[in-house]
Amino acid sequence: MELLSGKNALILGVANERSIAWAIAKKLKENGANISLSYQGEALKKRVEPLAQDIGADFTFELDVTNQDHILNLKKTIEQHWKSVDVIIHSLAFANKEDLAQPFIQTSKKGFMKAIEISAFSLVEISNTLKSLLNENSSIITMTYHGSTQVIPGYNVMGVAKATLEASMKYLAYDLGKSKVKVNAISAGPIRTLAASGISGFREKLNFAKQKSALKENVTTEDVAKTALYLASDLSSGVTGEVIYVDAGLSIVGS
Repeated sequence: MELLSGKNALILGVANERSIAWAIAKKLKENGANISLSYQGEALKKRVEPLAQDIGADFTFELDVTNQDHILNLKKTIEQHWKSVDVIIHSLAFANKEDLAQPFIQTSKKGFMKAIEISAFSLVEISNTLKSLLNENSSIITMTYHGSTQVIPGYNVMGVAKATLEASMKYLAYDLGKSKVKVNAISAGPIRTLAASGISGFREKLNFAKQKSALKENVTTEDVAKTALYLASDLSSGVTGEVIYVDAGLSIVGS
C-alpha cells in the first residue's frame, strides 16, 4: 500500500546521502510520492543531482533562502513542473561556526540574525510563498532538536533558532489550519550528519544518548523518515502544531 501515491513532495535541505532529508525523500518515494530536491550552490548541486537521479526525482532546483530572488522564483519553478504541492519537508538550518564554538553570550548580532533567518524564518517565508499551491490535507514538516527547550552545551545559537522555529511552526499551523494544511515538527535525537559535524563534542553527545535514552540506542535517519511518512500521510489526520520526538526516549530521561 502506497500512502502517498501521486502526491508531490518538496524536499528542502538534502546535503548528502547521510542527510535526514535524504532518508525522508527515499521513504516518501517508496510510498508513491513524486519528489523534488533543492540544493544550495554548486558544491551541493554536485552532491544532490546524482541523488536525485538515483531516486527518480522529477526535478531539482537551487534554493538559498537568504537570496530573495530564489524565494521569488520558488513558486514559478514549482509551477513549471507541478500544478500543486502536497508535502514540504523543511530541513534547513545554519549557524556560523564561531558562534557555535564560543559561549552563547558572545554570539554576534550578525550571526544571531543569520541563524534565525535561515533556520526559522525560512519556514515562514516558504510557507507563505507556496500557500496557494498547497492542496487540501497537505503537510509541512520541519526538523528541530531538543536544544530548543533545554541547554545543550555547544548547541548555543542553534538552540535559540530552533526554539523560534518551533514557535513559528505552531503559529503557521494555526494560520494554515483553515486551509486544512497540517504543520508539524520532528525533534530527532543526535544523528551523525553533515550539519551535526559543526557541533562541539558531538561524538560525546551520541554516546550519552545511547547510554541514557529509554531504548538504549541511537536513532537513525530511517527512524526519522518513518515518522515523516506518518506526518505526510493521512494517517496523521488531526495532528498539527505538534513537536514529535524521535529520540529513543532520550528527552524523557532526567540528566
